[in-house]
Amino acid sequence: MWKSRQFAAAAATPNLPAGVRIYAIGDIHGRADLLEQLFERIDADLAKHPVATAIEIFIGDYIDRGPKSAEVLSQLVTRGKTHRTICLKGNHEIYILEFLRNPAILKSWAQFGGLTTLLSYGLKPSLNPGDEEQAELAEELARVLPHSHRQFLGALPLSFTCGDFFFVHAGVRPSELLSHQRDEDLLWIRDEFLSHEDAFEKIVVHGHTPVMEPDVRRNRINIDTGAYATGRLTCLRLEGDEISFI
Repeated sequence: MWKSRQFAAAAATPNLPAGVRIYAIGDIHGRADLLEQLFERIDADLAKHPVATAIEIFIGDYIDRGPKSAEVLSQLVTRGKTHRTICLKGNHEIYILEFLRNPAILKSWAQFGGLTTLLSYGLKPSLNPGDEEQAELAEELARVLPHSHRQFLGALPLSFTCGDFFFVHAGVRPSELLSHQRDEDLLWIRDEFLSHEDAFEKIVVHGHTPVMEPDVRRNRINIDTGAYATGRLTCLRLEGDEISFI
């Protein structure tokens, strides 16, 4: 377990409420194999170090790019039945349900790895689907998409707050209060957020922008380590004033 004392010199060290432990998981992108391994690590940690309240927070981008998007959603649905989980919406989750309503969006979705998601549901899209094929694929996906997946995707919140931490997929606009953030920024923002060095109202835990190693700063923590390409799915462990990774 890697531990960080990044905040030790801060005037007010960020904390979680007593008896609460959070496991925050970065962008998964269809890597069901890595997610299964991570569940095993979390369960082993819980068995070794029991806690009153354990919350698993998934930071969004469950689908696309990696090979097993459908399986990842099934894993998350199942996990939520036995553990306390909070699954946030990522920008990639916008596309799959919108595709059912507007098949033409596949032209954009495909650029973000959407074809691999269709393949994971057993569909066989061509590399450059035309209008007719897009409509046919949307109809087929509507038939095979499990109700549990549709429910899951339709109920994803945009953010979660606990103690001194704010969890979100992409980040926040520095000029706005956390309570006044736009959905678009929570899902998509990069440069203005990443370059901001002053404190936010809370420590922002986010993904969206891949980094080689977890990036722990005084105002934010980036836990997207590009799992689909690197094979590294990051889990941030927060308890009290301690920050670590498992």
